Amino acid sequence: MRGLLLCCLVGLAASQSVSYEPHLVPNKTYEYKYEGVVNFGLGMLNLAESGARITCKIKISGVSAQTFILQVSDLAFKEFNGFQGKDSFVASPKLTQRIASQLVKPFMFDYIGGHVGNIRASAEISDTIVNIVRGILGLFQVTVKTTQTIYELEEAGIHGICPSNYATEVNMETKDMTITQVVDISNCREKVAMYKGMATAVFDKVSKQRGESVISTVRYIYTVKPTAEGGLITKAHGLEQQHFSPFNVKGGSFQMLAMKEMVLLGVSDTQRAVVSGPMESKGNLVYHFVNADANVPILMQRIDNPVPKAIELIKRLAEVNRYKIDSATTEDTIKLYQLLRAIPYEELEVMWKQFAANDEQRRWFLDMIVEVNDARILKFFQMRFQAADVTANEALQAILLVMNHLQPIPDLVEMAKMFLSMPFSKSNIYLWHAVVLSYGSLVYKHCTYYTPCPVAVVQPLLDMAVESQRNGTTADMVIALKALGNAGHPGSIKTIMRFLPGVAASPVNLPPRVLSAAVQSMRLIAARDPHSVQDITMSLFLQRNLPTELRMMAFMILFDTQPSMALVSTVTVHLQEEKDLHVVSFAYSYFKSVARSSTPNNHFLSTACNVAMKILAPKFGRLSYHYSKATRMDWFNDDFLIGTAAEVFMLRNATNIFPTEIMMKGKFYFIGSILQLLELGIHADGLKELLGAGIPSFKGDLSVSDFQAVLNVLKNWEVLPNDKPVLSAYTRAFGQEWFFADITKDTIRNIIRAFSPTGKENPLWAAIGNLQKGVSWHWTKPFLIFEVRYFQATTLGLPLEISKYYQTINGITVNAKAAVNPTLTDRLGQLLTSDISLETDGFFGYTKDFWVFYGINTEYFQCGSEFESKTPISIPWNFSAKINVGEKKFELDFPPCKKEFELFSVSSNVYAVSRNLEEPALTKMTPIMATTTDSNDEVVIKGPSAVGPESDQILKPNIWHPRSKTCAESKIYGAGLCLESELRREYYHEEYPLYYFLGYTNMALKVVPVQAIKAVDKIHFEVKVGPSKHPVSTLQLLKTLRRLSKEATQGVRLSSDSASSVRGSHHSHHSNLFESWNSTPEAMLNIKALAMSGNQKPEGYDAAFFHTTEANIQNAQMIVSQVGEDTNWKMCVDTNVNAHVEAKAHIGWGAECQSYEMSVESATAHQPGSKPTLKVTVHWTKIPGTIAELGTRIESYIPGVAFFLGFYETHERNAKQEISATVVAASADSVDVKIKFPELTVYRQAFPVSLLTGSFQEFQHHRNTTIGSFGRA
Repeated sequence: MRGLLLCCLVGLAASQSVSYEPHLVPNKTYEYKYEGVVNFGLGMLNLAESGARITCKIKISGVSAQTFILQVSDLAFKEFNGFQGKDSFVASPKLTQRIASQLVKPFMFDYIGGHVGNIRASAEISDTIVNIVRGILGLFQVTVKTTQTIYELEEAGIHGICPSNYATEVNMETKDMTITQVVDISNCREKVAMYKGMATAVFDKVSKQRGESVISTVRYIYTVKPTAEGGLITKAHGLEQQHFSPFNVKGGSFQMLAMKEMVLLGVSDTQRAVVSGPMESKGNLVYHFVNADANVPILMQRIDNPVPKAIELIKRLAEVNRYKIDSATTEDTIKLYQLLRAIPYEELEVMWKQFAANDEQRRWFLDMIVEVNDARILKFFQMRFQAADVTANEALQAILLVMNHLQPIPDLVEMAKMFLSMPFSKSNIYLWHAVVLSYGSLVYKHCTYYTPCPVAVVQPLLDMAVESQRNGTTADMVIALKALGNAGHPGSIKTIMRFLPGVAASPVNLPPRVLSAAVQSMRLIAARDPHSVQDITMSLFLQRNLPTELRMMAFMILFDTQPSMALVSTVTVHLQEEKDLHVVSFAYSYFKSVARSSTPNNHFLSTACNVAMKILAPKFGRLSYHYSKATRMDWFNDDFLIGTAAEVFMLRNATNIFPTEIMMKGKFYFIGSILQLLELGIHADGLKELLGAGIPSFKGDLSVSDFQAVLNVLKNWEVLPNDKPVLSAYTRAFGQEWFFADITKDTIRNIIRAFSPTGKENPLWAAIGNLQKGVSWHWTKPFLIFEVRYFQATTLGLPLEISKYYQTINGITVNAKAAVNPTLTDRLGQLLTSDISLETDGFFGYTKDFWVFYGINTEYFQCGSEFESKTPISIPWNFSAKINVGEKKFELDFPPCKKEFELFSVSSNVYAVSRNLEEPALTKMTPIMATTTDSNDEVVIKGPSAVGPESDQILKPNIWHPRSKTCAESKIYGAGLCLESELRREYYHEEYPLYYFLGYTNMALKVVPVQAIKAVDKIHFEVKVGPSKHPVSTLQLLKTLRRLSKEATQGVRLSSDSASSVRGSHHSHHSNLFESWNSTPEAMLNIKALAMSGNQKPEGYDAAFFHTTEANIQNAQMIVSQVGEDTNWKMCVDTNVNAHVEAKAHIGWGAECQSYEMSVESATAHQPGSKPTLKVTVHWTKIPGTIAELGTRIESYIPGVAFFLGFYETHERNAKQEISATVVAASADSVDVKIKFPELTVYRQAFPVSLLTGSFQEFQHHRNTTIGSFGRA
C-alpha cells in the first residue's frame, strides 16, 4: 500500500514538472528541416504563376542559458514560372551559391520563454539575409498560456507589433499541444510597411471603408511537446495569404501565398561548441527594410561598376532618340535610373565633366540624374549653382524634379535649405520661384511622414513671409505665401494670419493678390488642422466689408475642411441675410454641385449641402449666370474604387463685368486616396482696374461690337501702375504650385516691341533671318512621372512590393528653311504683302511606359506578377508651304504616302515574372494568359488547405479573343488610315472587373499606302479666304456650279514641273471663271485637297463656304464638290438661324446633291405664362443603306439606355423618317424630356440638370440680342 502511494506521488510530481512553454536547452543541439515557399498568381490553374522556394536544414545549439547559435546547411533555392500542373520548380545553382555564401555563416540570437530577442551576425551579412533568418526564427516565436485555451496578445513579430489571437488544444493521447495563432496585421500598432511616392495624395477614410485593394491574413500552427525542461516545438507551419487588386479586391485579385514549415529531425547532446567570429547586433525579430532605391522591381541588372554602364547607356539613348523616339529602348531609362543611384558623388562629377560639352548628352544627363534622390543630388546641384555652369533654364527644370523626388527625410530637408540662400537661385526670377515653391513642396512631403512636424523645417519660409511684409514688397509676399501654401504646415497659421484683415492683430491693408495668396495658403492646412482653418475662414467669410472675391475664396477653403452639418447650417443662416448676390450665387451654386456629388469624401458633406441648397433655393435659386459661380462634376465607381472630379470657380464682383479670378481643378480618386492632378488659375487684378466699372459701348451680348469695345479699352494699358500685374496665372500639379507668372506692363511692352513692324533690332527679324538660312532644332525630355512603391514584410522575411512606375520620353525634331519674295528690306510689315515659301520636315512624339509590379523584390531575385503597357505616339511631317497673307491664300504640298507608319498605339500584357541576379539575361516572363487555350478547359481554384478534389471549386472561363482591322482608304490620294486591334481575355463573372483588364491588348492607328487611281506625285492643299458679297441661296449656287462644272474640270490643268506654272494655271482658270461668274458671290472660304499626277488632271475635292445676312437671319452654306473626270458628286449644306433662336440645316449629297437628303430643325420658345421649350427635329427622305443600318443598330440600344437613365417608354407609331426631341424647363433645376423615334417614344419628367430657369430666360434674351448685333456688325 505504501509503495502504491509512493508511485502516485512520484507520478503527480512528474506531471506537475512538465511545461509547455517553449524552451531550448543550452547543452542540446536541435536539428530541423525548413521549407519556405512564396507564390504569385491569380489562383487559377490555367493562368501563369511565379514563385520561389528555399529549403535547408537548421541546427540550433546553446551558447548560454538564453543565447543560441543558428546554423544553416543544405541550402537550395528554386524558381517557378509557368502553369501549375505543367511546370515545376527549377533549381538555380548559381543563386543558391550566392545566398548560401552568407546564410551558412552562424547567427546568434536570444531566446526566452518562446520569444526571440536580439539577433547578431557578422558585419558583412546583408540585411536581406538577416531578414530570411528572421523568417526562420519566427517559427520559434509563440506565447503559450496553459490557464487559457483562447487568448489575445499584442506582441512583436516579423510584421511588427501586432495583435494576435491564440487558440490551444491538447491531444489527450500524446499530450502534445496544438497552438493556432492568427496575427491581425491590418491593425498593428507598429506595422512593418512603407509607402514611397504618395506623399502628395490625400488619404480618404470613407473611400477605404467602401473597399480595400489589399487584404492579408497570417496564421501559424505549432505542435509543442511537453518536457521537464519546457515545451519543445516539434513542428511549426506558417501561412500568409494576400489579395491585391488595382481596384476593389471584391472584384477579383492577384494572390500571394507564402508558406513556411519547420519539422524537428532530432535532438542530440552538443558535442562541441560552435566557433563564431565577431558579431554585431542586427535587431530583434521585427523585419528591417533594406535600402530599396537601387532595387528597381521591374528589372534586374548587375550594378557593380556602374559608371561605364551608365555612360554607355546615356550615349546610346541620346543617339537612338535623336531624330525620333525609339520606343523599343524606352525601358532603358529605368535601367539608367538604377545605375545612377548606385554611383558615388565623385563619379557623378566626373560624368558631368565628360558630358557637359555635348549638348545632347548633357541634356540627357541632367534630365536623368534628378532621380538620384539623396544627398548626392543636392551636393551635385550645389556645385552647379556655385559654379554657375548650368543655365537658369536647366537649373529650373532640374531643381523642380530634384526637390519633388527627393527623399523627405530630416537630414535632406535641412540640407535643401541652402538653395534658398544661394545667389544663383535669385539670378532668374522664375528659377527663384522654382526654388522657393519646390522647397515648400519638400516640407509638405516631410510632414506627411513625420508627425508632429517640426516648425524648424518651415522656418525659412516663415522668415521670408515676415520680412517681405515688413518691407512691403508685394512680389516677395506673394512668393512666400505661395510657398507656405505648398508646405501646408500647421505651424504657419499664425504667420499667415498676419496677412488677413479682421484676423490679424493689427490692421491689414494689402493688395488683393496678396490677400488671395494668403487665403489660398491655407488650402493644404485644411486637412491637417481643420479647426484652425475653419475659425479663420469663417471669420473672413462673415466680414461683409471685405472684397467679394476674398470672401468667396475663404468660403472655398472653409469647405475644403469638410465642415460639419452644424457649420454648414451656420453658413446657410448668414447667407439668407446676405446682400452681396455674388457671394450668395457662388455659395448656392457650390451647394448645388456638391449636393449631387458621388465621391466618398463628400459622402456626409453632400447631405449637408443638399439641405442648405433647399433652404436657399426659394430666395436665390434663380440667380443668372452673370453672377459668380462654382461648378463641380464628379463620379465614383465602387467596383473600381476609382473616380474623378472637375471643379470650376468663377469669381466676380459687382463693379466688374468680367470675372476677376478663374480657377479650374481636376482630381483623381484611387483606392482610398485623392490625387489633385492639375489646377489652373488666372487672377485679373490689373485687368479689373483697367476695365473699371464699365466699358463704353459694351452691351454684354458678346457681339463683334462688344469685342471691339474691349479692345479699345485695352489700348489704354499704359495707364496701369508699374508695380501691378495686368494678369497673373498659376498652375499646380498634385496639389503643389510649381509655376506662376505675372503679365506686367513690361511684359506687354516687350511683346509689342517684338512684333513691331519696323526696325532690324527686332528679335523676330533675327529669327526670320535664321529661318531663311535654314534651321535644325531637336529636343528630348525623359521624365519619370511617378514612382509609387509600397513595401511590406512577409512571414518568410522576404519583402513584398507593390509598385507603379510611369515613365515618358518626349521628343521633337524640326528642320525648316524659308524664302521671302520680295526680300525684306527694313520692315517686318513687308511680310504681309510677300510670297512666303517654307520647306520643313520633322517629328513630334512621345512614348509612355507604365508598369505595375506585385511580388517579391530583393537584390538577389524577383518573382511576382507584372503589368506592362507602352503607348507611343509618332507624328512625322514633311511638306512645303506657300503663304500670301495679303491675298489670304495658303498652299501646302505633301509627298505621296509610300510606306506604312504608325501614328499611335497601345499595347499591354500581364506576366508572371522571375528574375535573378546571377542570370539576369535569363529573365522569365510568361504571359498570364497562354497564347493558345482550349476553350473547354475547366478552371480549378484550389484553397491553401485543400486536401482533395472535393474541396475544389470548378469554374468555366469566358474566353474572348477579338481581332479587327478597319481601314478608311482613299484611292484618290493613295493613302489610308487603319485601326487595328487585338484583345485576349479569359475572365470569370465572379471576378469583375479585374479580369476584364488582364491579358494581351494591342491597338494601333496606322497610315498605309493604297493603290491609287493614278500615280500620285504630291497631295496639294489650298485654302483661300475671301468675304461674301451678296446674299445667295444654295439653289443659286448649285445652278452656277452646274453651269461651270465642265469648264472647271477641263480648265484645271496643273503642271508638276514647277510651282509657278501651277499658280499660273490656277490664275488663268480663275480669271475665266470670274468673267462668267458675274454677280455670283465669292466664297468666304475655299478649301481644295487635290492629288497631283504629273500633267494629268488632278483628282480630289473642293469645298466652298458662304455666309450671308438677310434682315435678322444668318445664312451659311457649304458646298463640297469632287474634282476629277466623269464625276458629279457633291454635298450641299444650307443653314439659317433667325433672331428667335430658330435654326435649320438642310443637307443633300450624291449626284448634284440629289441622291440623299436630310434636314435638322431646332427652335426655342417661351411665351408669357408658359415654360421655356427647346425642340429639335431630324428628318430624312433618302439616306445610304450603311447609315440606315447604323441607325437601326443604335435604335436597338435605346430601350436599355433609356431604362438606365430612368426614362419611361411607350411603343407607338410616329413619323417614319423622323426623330424629334422636346425639352421643357420644368423647374429651376430640372427639365421634362420627350424623344420620339419612328416606333418608340421615351420620356422622363423632372430630369435633373444644372440649367436654371432664370438663366434660361436670360440666355434666350441675350442670344437674340447677340444675333441681331452680329447681323448689324
